[in-house]
Amino acid sequence: MGRDVPTLVAGAREGRTRDIARLISLIEDGSPEVPALMRDLASTSGRASVIGITGSPGVGKSTTTAALITAMRARGQRVGVLAVDPSSPFSGGALLGDRIRMQKHATDEGVFIRSMASRGHLGGLAATTPQALRVLDAAGFDVVLIETVGVGQSEIEVAAAADTTLVLLAPGMGDGIQAAKAGILEIGDVFVVNKADRDGSDSTMRELRNMIALGVRGPDAWSPPVVKTVASTGEGIDRLVSAIDDHRTWLMASGELEVRRVRRARDEVEALALALLRRRLEADTGSLRLLAAAEDVAAGRTDAHTAAARLVEDA
Repeated sequence: MGRDVPTLVAGAREGRTRDIARLISLIEDGSPEVPALMRDLASTSGRASVIGITGSPGVGKSTTTAALITAMRARGQRVGVLAVDPSSPFSGGALLGDRIRMQKHATDEGVFIRSMASRGHLGGLAATTPQALRVLDAAGFDVVLIETVGVGQSEIEVAAAADTTLVLLAPGMGDGIQAAKAGILEIGDVFVVNKADRDGSDSTMRELRNMIALGVRGPDAWSPPVVKTVASTGEGIDRLVSAIDDHRTWLMASGELEVRRVRRARDEVEALALALLRRRLEADTGSLRLLAAAEDVAAGRTDAHTAAARLVEDA
């Protein structure tokens, strides 16, 4: 690496793009230095507004992300972007890593864009996304945009990682019905009908609003708005930013922001604990214990539940 973790952390906190990128690379590579890195960052996380952007392929997620960057930079906010892409079957790296639509922001020192490979992780995110988010948070970004893979029905995980989740749909793609089938209606805080200059945008709006109205909510609950945009021209982006601001205000006033962040931390701890257990079982001694337990179960000397409990206790 050439530089120790404390030096990289100090550089990231000063906004040095190269140091931020190197820290995220450490995380993606599973470096043994990651636990020390996370300890160094722990005291300076939790300040950024985290916005998740999800939706089916072709609805314009990258174009909308680029338009949001422009709008937020105009307000003087520093913006970090984690764009999660499907993995290359050859290199394991991000398949759409060039992110051509965002290239106009590449030279802006107030913007950091990182493509992350999902590497087979389901749910629309990469397994290392939560730790990468902490790096950008500690680096002082005001807003972090997380754009998901765009695989349709497995994108629910983004809601657990974000303070505000935007669900993008487009007219003429049957996205309203797809959203209902995928359970996305339950996770959206703001719904965006993008490419609204196409025929059918009004009917898609009505369909969405009707389905949202059928949801059971308490008197103080958030009612997700539906916003029309044409992200390629910037039309409606100001209304979208306003809707995001309104949701942020509601999160803070209702106490839901803290609830969501505790839930996010719980999921992160659980995922890391399971990964640690898996690594121990895959180690030499763990592998031998696992094999012995499997032989006992196969021979009927014990049951799988008892064998699993013993493995966890001994891990």
